[in-house]
Amino acid sequence: MIISDFQPGSNKAEKFDYMMDFLKGMAGGEYVGFSNATFQSEKETGDRNYAIGYYLKEKRCFPGGADMIAALDFYFQLCSIEVTCESGSVMAATLANGGICPITGERVLSAEAVRNTLSLMHSCGMYDFSGQFAFHVGLPAKSGVSGAVLLVVPNIMGLMCWSPPLDKVGNSIRGIHFCQELVSLFNFHNYDNLRHFAKKLDPRRPAGDDRSMSVINVMFAAYSGDVSALRRFALSAMNMEQKDYDSRTALHVAAAEGHVDAVVFLTEQCKVNPFIKDRWGNTPLDDALQFGQEQVVQVLQEYQRVHLALESRSDSEDHGKLEAVDSMV
Repeated sequence: MIISDFQPGSNKAEKFDYMMDFLKGMAGGEYVGFSNATFQSEKETGDRNYAIGYYLKEKRCFPGGADMIAALDFYFQLCSIEVTCESGSVMAATLANGGICPITGERVLSAEAVRNTLSLMHSCGMYDFSGQFAFHVGLPAKSGVSGAVLLVVPNIMGLMCWSPPLDKVGNSIRGIHFCQELVSLFNFHNYDNLRHFAKKLDPRRPAGDDRSMSVINVMFAAYSGDVSALRRFALSAMNMEQKDYDSRTALHVAAAEGHVDAVVFLTEQCKVNPFIKDRWGNTPLDDALQFGQEQVVQVLQEYQRVHLALESRSDSEDHGKLEAVDSMV
């Protein structure tokens, strides 16, 4: 969709507000602002953009009735949106996470939109240096004349670095150097071999003690009620039902400590089994009752009812499928 046809029927302010809300969703509520000085500068020095706009208008590239000047104004507004390294890195992480913001857990972009965006970033995100960047770094990225470089390592992480000195094509000199050093240390290049390239570090390959460390980390997060840490573990595909040596889960620990937010996250978002018993035969609800955590008790009782209803529905669906298969035989 081109800018002139974006949000049809909306005025300029509504279109801009929509984009700001969308970008804030990608940034997980981190800082997203607007620079009026940059906007005025873009309008005053945008002769090439005006020339391209009139050329496209001559070639009838705009939909009927589209206002080319209004489309350019909206484009200049989008070019004047500000982010920090922190908020930009969350946006990059959202793209790395398949369109789901790692801070809020909300889906902001569809999987197809992420694929298309990363394809564009990989092929033309670094101006005239895009081809060399794709060859040497092999990752989707987008640079800006402010000196920022937004880099996405699909399914792993997103980051943004900033260093104002630019090269002759408008990319951050140190930003590009950082990206090159990153892929020289880690096998993040799109065409690095993940099995046999032993000279590079592979953070995706589990070490021998990762199993015990993951249990310790998730248990400590549950003990301290750190929902942000629990969310990171869940998004990294960690098994949120894993048990310690006493067969206790993170839900047992969070329930015993009375961390309502952590219990709500583990039940509503992670859908963990509330009926898992520890070595003494206690469920998370038993722990909450034993330590007098009344709010947690209410949450777990309601979740147990929901969990049983979902299991019952799933069993009936499976039974129906078996009957259908039997009738075909």
